[in-house]
Amino acid sequence: MKLRSFSSLIFGLGLGLALTATSAAQDGTPSSADARRVLAPQPLPDGKPHTFRVDGDQFTLDGKPFRVISGEMHYPRIPREYWRARLKMARAMGLNAVTTYVFWNEHEQTPGTFDFSGNNDVAEFIREAQQEGLWVILRPGPYVCAEWEFGGYPAWLEKNPATVVRSSDPNFMLPATRWIKRLGQELAPLQVGNGGPIVLVQVENEYGSFGDDHAYMQANKQALIDAGFTKAQLYTADGPDVIAKGSLPDLPVGINFDGNHVGEAEKSFARLKAIRPVGPMFNSEFWAGWFDHWGGKHAHTSTETQAANLKWILEQGASVSIYMFHGGTDFGWMNGANSNDTLKPYEPDVTSYDYDSALDESGRPTPKFFVFRDVIAKATGVTPPAVPEAAMPIAVASFTLTESASLWSNLPLPIESSAPLAMEDVGQAYGWILYRTHNLVPSRPAELVLDPKDYAAVYANGTLAGTLDRRLRESKLKIAEPEAANTSVALKLDILVENEGRINYSHQLRGERKGLGQFVTLNGDSVAGWQMYPLPMLHPETLKYSKADCSGPCFYRGSFTVDRLGDTFLDTSNLGKGQLWVNGHALGRFWKIGPQKTLYVPGPWLKQGANEVVVFDVEGRPGATLEGLTKAVLGEDR
Repeated sequence: MKLRSFSSLIFGLGLGLALTATSAAQDGTPSSADARRVLAPQPLPDGKPHTFRVDGDQFTLDGKPFRVISGEMHYPRIPREYWRARLKMARAMGLNAVTTYVFWNEHEQTPGTFDFSGNNDVAEFIREAQQEGLWVILRPGPYVCAEWEFGGYPAWLEKNPATVVRSSDPNFMLPATRWIKRLGQELAPLQVGNGGPIVLVQVENEYGSFGDDHAYMQANKQALIDAGFTKAQLYTADGPDVIAKGSLPDLPVGINFDGNHVGEAEKSFARLKAIRPVGPMFNSEFWAGWFDHWGGKHAHTSTETQAANLKWILEQGASVSIYMFHGGTDFGWMNGANSNDTLKPYEPDVTSYDYDSALDESGRPTPKFFVFRDVIAKATGVTPPAVPEAAMPIAVASFTLTESASLWSNLPLPIESSAPLAMEDVGQAYGWILYRTHNLVPSRPAELVLDPKDYAAVYANGTLAGTLDRRLRESKLKIAEPEAANTSVALKLDILVENEGRINYSHQLRGERKGLGQFVTLNGDSVAGWQMYPLPMLHPETLKYSKADCSGPCFYRGSFTVDRLGDTFLDTSNLGKGQLWVNGHALGRFWKIGPQKTLYVPGPWLKQGANEVVVFDVEGRPGATLEGLTKAVLGEDR
């Protein structure tokens, strides 16, 4: 089904001056013969209470037609010191709103303890958006997907294996409802009806792609209402083909679709109108880029195709949120992973969430930014504010990691168990975990079979025997014969396992526990008697470093000096696989398989003079060097 052509639109002064359909044709598509209404100049948030709701086929603010032109960006993916700069860039591209998810696992890292400080101060992010003249679309979850660790769920939900996340299971819904209630204390006062900028609040997130339990969706809606989200417009968002599964009959529907396909906007809105003949035309996620997986290629999408789809959307007077306007960075351990069941069972995402978006990972405008800016300006008749100047990144001369600390010499006290315990069983969310068992006397060569979640380096009597990679469906490893002819030599196994990021999409996110499964076999016999060493690696700067050489799984330390502060991109090409910190800030993961070869270092996290770098590299070697580049290396040039 194709949309009928629309009559030419009339634009005047004010952001979002466009004509909007007020009725629909018999086949569910907007009709060119429908009556039109000219949108009045779109007001900016002024701190006064307003009403925002749906009236027929459009959103209204204080009873007057209102069109949202938004862009998505996420507060934890941006250093707090840069929030305002990114918001100014949003206004400069012609946006009148920003969209953000709220990430449960950032705020409630242990049950019942909530953190809204520092980079978690989502209320301040929203207040700054209002101060910069932007409305806000809030996506509180509790499930967010977002290529984020476990789709935003806290890892402790998996401590009880019986918990069924994203369902009506009380083991899940009780903590999820508690979380939404606590979030309401922070953000309900910032709704448009209270004088704040939040005009739209999403119920759950793309649930139609996951299931069709409408009682579960209704419970999520009620949780938001009970938490005080009653003075903004609630809505659901789904792909055009699964609206019926994920929507609620009394709420407007936003549709999410890929702007990288020619004519996709027209086709997607036709499907929306076929199911919902009356209601606002709202593209709640306009995918204007894509994300990267380790071992894959850097996404490079068609700005020309995206611009054509965006132009069509705006010409219809529809509302839109560009996903992503600015992607940012999955600092620390927060990247997620995809799973396509048997086709591609596990695809961990890289640290960068650049997304090939209008603003690059460090917040600088790309050619796409200016193309979109022009499209929006022509569709609205409004010249946006001038584009702020962004300070140039700085280069950092090559420096050597001169100190080291062996992982083997810095293990915590072990936890004893007859069978391997998952990370969640021992209260660990992220990082690595070491499994050790000894006094084995198998015939050799021996075959080890295990189920690593997600990457395992296996050591036999202290020597690396090989690695197992979940991405490649690897679960078996041959343990070679000992150098001595006597095969009765006792065998000590060390299995060092990394959580590379919990799955954030599809039913595969259920039961996504990390570490080793309960059953490890050697030559077909179950292995019992384990010591487990949790390695969350929260404070590697506290280890005892020395000048001694270290190879294999090691921590390394060095420093570099800067005369002026500015962003830089640390080149990790000389490293293997691990994690990197600068001045105590966890920048994220690196892996020699790429495509990402640099880690973004925000200028505010540096200091004039010496800056400390700590690296954990499971494939470590002495004398590794790093340098700071003035441009990210993500696999392919834009």
